[in-house]
Amino acid sequence: MSTDRPLLSQHKRIVVKIGSNVLASREWGLHEARIGQIADEVAALRYAGRDVVIVSSGAVLCGSEKMGFTAAPTTLVLKQAAAAIGQSRLMWAYEKSFSALGITCAQVLLTREDIASRRRFISARNTLIALLAHRVLPIVNENDTVAVEEIKLGDNDHLAALVAHLVDATLLILLSDVDGLYSSDPRRDPQATCIPQVTKITPEIEAMAGGPGKRGGTGGMSSKVAAAKSAAAYGIATLILNGVSPKQIGLALAAGSDRSVGTLFLPNASRRSDKKQWIAQLPPRGEVVIDAGAATAITRGGKSLLPSGVREVRGRFQPGDAIRCLTLEGVELARGLTNYGSSEMIRIAGARSSVIADILGDKPADEVIHRNNMVRSDPPLDGGR
Repeated sequence: MSTDRPLLSQHKRIVVKIGSNVLASREWGLHEARIGQIADEVAALRYAGRDVVIVSSGAVLCGSEKMGFTAAPTTLVLKQAAAAIGQSRLMWAYEKSFSALGITCAQVLLTREDIASRRRFISARNTLIALLAHRVLPIVNENDTVAVEEIKLGDNDHLAALVAHLVDATLLILLSDVDGLYSSDPRRDPQATCIPQVTKITPEIEAMAGGPGKRGGTGGMSSKVAAAKSAAAYGIATLILNGVSPKQIGLALAAGSDRSVGTLFLPNASRRSDKKQWIAQLPPRGEVVIDAGAATAITRGGKSLLPSGVREVRGRFQPGDAIRCLTLEGVELARGLTNYGSSEMIRIAGARSSVIADILGDKPADEVIHRNNMVRSDPPLDGGR
């Protein structure tokens, strides 16, 4: 872990994710003054010639306060109802703050299906790029009102990393209610220190992140580190800042300022292709357990997965779905787009490619997953190309 940071002032396209606990609480609802404070900071970035996209949490929390909930809603339908109320109030607060600064906002709501479909993924990308080209500020959230568990993206830290990839950002800023990643839990360890920079996210770094955060949000420090890891694979740096404290973005990005503000996660030296980036973030629909020979062929040779290397098939999936490739010990080596559905995969598991047609009556492909449709979990396959 180095403390010699690169110049953050050089980043020209930035995604800023604002956490629920920064924006709202069930007791007091929206913190409109804080939204105004953050709007001033984002406006300063734009006036300096930078493109900015906001990913905003807070709809469910804001709606919960309006519905009179004293605890987080536990059923999906109540979460959706709270989101329906909170999202409109949240956008109105943004609209008031940014309109006063001469900035036009646009609401963009996404679900996992918008990311899983390559066509819809590209459509979302084109929309966001068009908004930026016209100097409109996109404000993105998951469409919690309609997103049942099967199509949820998860927490907004993950969504923010995906959006950063969508718009070709070079920096992702995660605003939370903590100063950054600490060496240990500062609530329990008075000797804990904030880590200024992380060169590579190792298991030790992930262990420092611990578990979920405090009530209100869906993601704690562990989800932020996971988002930073995804962003790093995309070639994007991530900066965790305290969004409750004023002017943190300006302090971190201004040339010659105190660059120890927050925790900076550096991007990977190599970057996967756009297609493999898309595959890497797809939700897996199933998994296959592969033998040692297949694992070696994938990890060391960059080879395709053949049916002869498959030992077990888990889950139900269709051709074209993303599936995980696991070792016999259960470690994920890669994931990719399968050429066969689970029912066909079970029948050809362990067989040579030359006998697939004899077993199935047809042979769509020799490979279970072609290497061009596969991405190593860590490090990137083919050196990230």
